[in-house]
Amino acid sequence: MARTITALKVQKRNPNRVNIYLDGEFAFGLSRLVAAWLKVGQELGDEKIAALQRQDTIEAAFLRALRYLSYRPRSAAEVEKKLTDSGTSPEVVERVMEQLREKGYVNDAEFARQWVENRSVFRPRAHRALAIELRKKGVDGEAIQAALQEAGDEVELARAAARKYLRRLTKEDRDGFTRRLSGYLARRGFSYPVCAAVIRELWSDNASLQGQESIMDK
Repeated sequence: MARTITALKVQKRNPNRVNIYLDGEFAFGLSRLVAAWLKVGQELGDEKIAALQRQDTIEAAFLRALRYLSYRPRSAAEVEKKLTDSGTSPEVVERVMEQLREKGYVNDAEFARQWVENRSVFRPRAHRALAIELRKKGVDGEAIQAALQEAGDEVELARAAARKYLRRLTKEDRDGFTRRLSGYLARRGFSYPVCAAVIRELWSDNASLQGQESIMDK
């Protein structure tokens, strides 16, 4: 049975939503975007009302996903989990994810590339460790491999990681220097050969620097 829209009123507490009145009585609320094409005097049947309410549910979930993405980039799996955990139905989650991908808000290839780039600059790790992190984020293997191809090689990454740790090793002898730095690099996924090569290089640099400082102190 068709009912007539008798009023459209913006909600006082949430100006982004509109209250819909049918036949003189409040019926339901919709987002302003969904309600944009409605007008007083328009007739709505049960099927149309159900479609509007479904569209409103999708719009609300879409905005929820955008808020989640606004804090930092997310993988598709992270966004799906966030929506599911909030009680969103599988059908709505699927539709929202389609919209997010279509608009470019979710892109696992770009997410993986940014993740590897950020890690390489601020917290360098071995390719293996980066791959593990991305798999935990739900990123597929193809996107991971493409991102890792743009990362520096293992020795470059290990060298960058080690240099961030050197200030803690200024008073260590060679054994202490080797033990602590190898443990630090190993925890970041670097293999023994890579660790050994970088440690030899940095110990040599460190010893040379200490020698220069010793001469200057005399």
